[in-house]
Amino acid sequence: MAVAPRIRTEVQVMFFDTDCGGVVSNIAYLRFIEIARTLLAEELGLALTEMAEKHRYPVVVRTEIDYRRPAKLGDQLAIEGWLHRVERVRFWCGFQITRPADNMLIAQCRQMLALIEMPEGKLLRLPERWEKYRNTDSAELEREDRTPTAGRERIQ
Repeated sequence: MAVAPRIRTEVQVMFFDTDCGGVVSNIAYLRFIEIARTLLAEELGLALTEMAEKHRYPVVVRTEIDYRRPAKLGDQLAIEGWLHRVERVRFWCGFQITRPADNMLIAQCRQMLALIEMPEGKLLRLPERWEKYRNTDSAELEREDRTPTAGRERIQ
């Protein structure tokens, strides 16, 4: 079984990431995750230039995010991203945002994505080279998530 790709990057919270109280706005977390997801896509063989040339792009179908603690102006944050699960035409990525200064968990996120070809918006099968990750269903995000699983839909 292949080990799923994993990335780590850091960002510093800037003034434009915060509200008038100096607390990070919920939309800024999604921008941090977008940075990590782009780096993860490159690890998966979806380089930005290749996407533009072939007009094939990963698109977000669903985002689940749990805000655990607030981040504030000036904080240095670490964003980790990994391939969580691979299916036939969609895949899940997991993300975790922490503040290394105090090892605080700030937010956790899970996104479902699909590959499409533009301009038609045609849904594509995932690359054959990803087949090696198909059964790696990482339980990492589930293990760290304290939300009860009862009543939550498990998408296959």
